[in-house]
Amino acid sequence: MSHKTSAQIRQEFFDFFAEKDHAIVDSAPVVPKNDPTLLFTNAGMNQFKAIFLGEEEVLKHEGKTWNRAADTQKCIRVSGKHNDLEEVGHDTYHHTLFEMLGNWSFGDYFKKEAIAWAWELLVDEWGLEPDRLYATVFGGDEEDGLPVDDEAIELWKSETSIDHDHILKCGKKDNFWEMGETGPCGPCSEVHIDLRSDEERKNKPGRDLVNMDDPRVMEIWNLVFIQFNRKPDASLEKLPAQHVDTGMGFERICAVLQGKTSNYDTDVFTPIINEIADMAGLKYGNDEEKDIAMRVIADHIRAVTFSIADGASPGNDGRGYVIRRILRRAIRYGWDVLDFKEPFFYKLVDVLAEQFKDVFPEILAQKEYIVNVIRSEEKSFLKTLGQGIELFNEMVEGKDKLSGGDAFKLHDTYGFPIDLTELMAREQGVEVDVEGFNKHMKEQKERARAAGKFSVDQSDSKSWNVVEETDEFEFVGYDDAEAEVNIIAYRKEGDRFAIQLNKTPFYAESGGQVADTGLITNGDEYLKVLDVQKSNGQFIHYVDKLPEDLSGSWKASIDLDRRIEIQKHHSATHLVHAALRGILGDHVAQKGSLVDENHLRFDFSHFEAMTDEQLDEVEQLVNEKIQENIPLQEERNVPIEEAKDRGAMMLFGEKYGETVRVITFDENYSVELCGGTHVGATGEIGYFRFTQETSVAAGIRRIEAVCGTRADSLLRDEKRLLKQVKGAIGQSQDLAADVMKLIEEKKSLEKELEQMQLQNTGAKLDELIQNAGSLDSDIKLVKGEIAGADMDVLKQLGYDGLQKTKKNTAIVLGSKDDEEGKVYLMVALSEDLIKEKGLKAGAIVGQLGRLVGGGGGGQPNLATAGGRQPEKLGEALEKVNEIITDSIS
Repeated sequence: MSHKTSAQIRQEFFDFFAEKDHAIVDSAPVVPKNDPTLLFTNAGMNQFKAIFLGEEEVLKHEGKTWNRAADTQKCIRVSGKHNDLEEVGHDTYHHTLFEMLGNWSFGDYFKKEAIAWAWELLVDEWGLEPDRLYATVFGGDEEDGLPVDDEAIELWKSETSIDHDHILKCGKKDNFWEMGETGPCGPCSEVHIDLRSDEERKNKPGRDLVNMDDPRVMEIWNLVFIQFNRKPDASLEKLPAQHVDTGMGFERICAVLQGKTSNYDTDVFTPIINEIADMAGLKYGNDEEKDIAMRVIADHIRAVTFSIADGASPGNDGRGYVIRRILRRAIRYGWDVLDFKEPFFYKLVDVLAEQFKDVFPEILAQKEYIVNVIRSEEKSFLKTLGQGIELFNEMVEGKDKLSGGDAFKLHDTYGFPIDLTELMAREQGVEVDVEGFNKHMKEQKERARAAGKFSVDQSDSKSWNVVEETDEFEFVGYDDAEAEVNIIAYRKEGDRFAIQLNKTPFYAESGGQVADTGLITNGDEYLKVLDVQKSNGQFIHYVDKLPEDLSGSWKASIDLDRRIEIQKHHSATHLVHAALRGILGDHVAQKGSLVDENHLRFDFSHFEAMTDEQLDEVEQLVNEKIQENIPLQEERNVPIEEAKDRGAMMLFGEKYGETVRVITFDENYSVELCGGTHVGATGEIGYFRFTQETSVAAGIRRIEAVCGTRADSLLRDEKRLLKQVKGAIGQSQDLAADVMKLIEEKKSLEKELEQMQLQNTGAKLDELIQNAGSLDSDIKLVKGEIAGADMDVLKQLGYDGLQKTKKNTAIVLGSKDDEEGKVYLMVALSEDLIKEKGLKAGAIVGQLGRLVGGGGGGQPNLATAGGRQPEKLGEALEKVNEIITDSIS
């Protein structure tokens, strides 16, 4: 087989299709931009969706228009038929993140060229043996009324040298590709390769193993022929243009060409696996359990690193939840199998940054940020991992079976795969309800599949009522606040009315900036513009009503006062972005924003909370730039490459056109690509003031601020508040010192009150000790309700009671807060009861906690529980005798 490196294989793919007049385009981000239907980019076609849907006619690339393209696309698949996360690392070919090589035709060539070129590259260029290759074609489907794809069969025969017996007809499941429940679709033809020995192939033909999940007889390239549109009623209609969409798994073809039986043995993975082995002091290939752990970690660091680089950080929901789950799975394997008890995962980013610097430079560009996010998350989870083990011990205490719900909680919250839970359970002689666990897993997968299901928005298929036929449209809002316009189309959308204009001064919501509002009038009727949205290149104006007669000329006027305040806040985001980079570092990059007339919100990459000093420094710098009254320099239709050369700030993964709009406030301070509206000079912003700094997700911070009239209102409110405080305190030379004095006095009084309460509760405890009962086994039982006590007081009373009673004593105290709907319970046991009777406070209080609608645990000698049913406290205390008696071993 070939000695080609993976980098050579990728480049040869690009060169092959470049020679055939394809634009070689960059991969789209693995985190889709402006596409809520996808959690992650999961196929090469995602970035070309607008062309397939007819929203864009051609591809624009490097100043030219193209109807052919090729690329390598970063993809993540973590659910559904394509992948099961639990299989990754255990076999040789499942991955969370992978590259998909693809070539595309947008209404240009079709089946003939796609088939011929696939064979030419695989056989003539890369030297694969023809008799090892199989082609599957669509075998027809009665339900859809579609015949066998005889055209593809004949083309395989005429355009290639494939053995005709190697052309196989397969059903809709394997050979009919659909974008989603609706939208573009069509038959496909897959190329499979048989990698078995000659002897094995002689004994059983490869055609019998195609699509049978044999890792040695596998699909390497899928040629999709998009020729239909699936309508909402499930019927098919022919598309006016036919497209080609192909996908070839990069890691898989590298294994084939490098003569490897495992993707993990190719040079796509060996650099990272070698680094993991060195860190663990091991050699890969000597121990299957440790090899699996290294494969899992090698795969997962790729998915986590690329996701963070493209804008998804570990979090509690959506994409963030998936990234956190993948990261925690890798760390658990490192902890449990490779004995990594300290953070290690983040150290692998360096290897990926170097390996992919020429094809995916975003990792190297954001390396410091990615490392800090992973390290922070890793430190946090290593603490959680220990907590998970403690929770497991509590869950199985006194039981012979762990419930499916508890096993799922360990998996979902603490990252414990079911195999680890089963292993830990076996060590303690406990069975695991795997069936119940699988039920919970199935429900989670169904939720994930529903969240990731692709569906094409059919809203724009609703017909517009045309008033005036025209293809012209112009946005004049950068220069004009009003314009003479014509209404060209209208329709009703739910309880709203939508209209299109031939031109408009109204800014449509985009780039984080809210839409303009205002009026459209002909002198007799007034339409309130409530919102403006973009759709397929059009501006859709939502108005409060429709006039009887829409014809003629209308005057469209934006709410100028509101627009002025919006653009003050938008320009301020540019100033604060530059200030953050200058003070925190170049790793700061915009991750999201919201700008309206009342405030600005700006999300950015940074790995820790900003200090008060840093916030003050940024605020001061922004206000200095406002005072300098820097004039706006706005340039439209700047070639994208020129803007890049000038160092304009642009968002990683954002899809820009061939020309862009550049907004500059001092070439040495802030140069950004932006489509929003801005002040004429920074002095118009007035004053900038932070209102909040918070965390959004791991490695993502959020600042909120006000400027313009809102900043003025804030300062006046603060002045009034300060005056009120001074009035309440009286004359003060040092207001802060006087407030602190009042706080200290309050703390002192609270302490005195607490002491008095403790004395009262202590007296109550003494009373309960004097009136203590006993169990059949001569255990002294002190139990009762302590009115007004919180959990801390109950714990203190437990320790005090043990000191007073010394031996053979169980203390059970409870308290409740009916207004808050809370109940507290505490169990304390003397040492002799633990050693001689086998009692454990955690087990007893856990049973009591369930009686009051909660749960709890703790140490064998003292444990606590809480609940949400205070009315059941009495019932719980009555059951104490029975619970303790039953717990004696």
